[in-house]
Amino acid sequence: MSMFKRVFLFLLINILVLLTISGILHFLHLEPLLNSYGLHYKSLMIFCLVWGMVGAFISLMLSRVMAKWMLGVKLIDPNTPNESHQRLYLMVEKLAKAANLPSTPEVGVFEYPLPNAFATGPTRRKSLVAVSSSLLHTMSPSQLQAVIGHEISHIASGDMVTMTLLQGIVNAFVMFLARVLAFMCSSLGKSSRERSSTSSYFTYTAFVFVFEIVFMILGTMVLAFYSRRREFRADHGGASLSSRQHMISALRALERSFEKKELKEKTPALQAFMINSQSSTLLRLFATHPPIETRVHKLEQYHDLI
Repeated sequence: MSMFKRVFLFLLINILVLLTISGILHFLHLEPLLNSYGLHYKSLMIFCLVWGMVGAFISLMLSRVMAKWMLGVKLIDPNTPNESHQRLYLMVEKLAKAANLPSTPEVGVFEYPLPNAFATGPTRRKSLVAVSSSLLHTMSPSQLQAVIGHEISHIASGDMVTMTLLQGIVNAFVMFLARVLAFMCSSLGKSSRERSSTSSYFTYTAFVFVFEIVFMILGTMVLAFYSRRREFRADHGGASLSSRQHMISALRALERSFEKKELKEKTPALQAFMINSQSSTLLRLFATHPPIETRVHKLEQYHDLI
């Protein structure tokens, strides 16, 4: 999948979450209660914070289920007769213990033509580590260990919960600012009777829709910035659970795989564990992962790694 498509889907999912919440509020006729007698900023802020956080945490609670469904992840039975799957499960189990996780995450494999891996789940006890069949069959054991260590580090650091909290705050501010500006724009130059008319409410709703999209795009840039920071930490964690050279080797292997894909398709690629370093400056603002070269450079700077 091209970088443009992945960035577009990333933006679309976040926008749809907010628009869905807005639709529910409109259907339940809750918004008019806040502005029927004027805009109550404190009430509106509390209202948006509650709904923003609820939406984010619902997404977190459903993250494992949605990942399995959308990617077709097949969970590995610890007693599987498949040798490669058994080695993968034992590797996750060993690294989970090394990272002091309270339990072994669910381990899964999904079909994908390129090396890919991700971790998700609402808590450190209820988590999922999944790898693509391509990654499982093309990487060396040491490279695979580094990749799994990277994903385990995400779980151990509570990255999913932190991202959810940040997403909830962004959602709240998007909803709040959109409604404040929409109220101001729809009320300019109008009398009290005109502000309470049906046409004025439709104007207000239209402004909310536009402002939510604009602020969600800006909010996505904030989320992407934090996501890039946590990838550096996860790389460090993966190196700690394997070695610096194994982590760098894994990143280089991913880079080579995507370079081959790009030469074949002549389009830039983006995926869960890495992104190609040739992306445009604008798209990098929305990228959830830093360029490979930057990640390797960061690893080389850590003095506590061997």
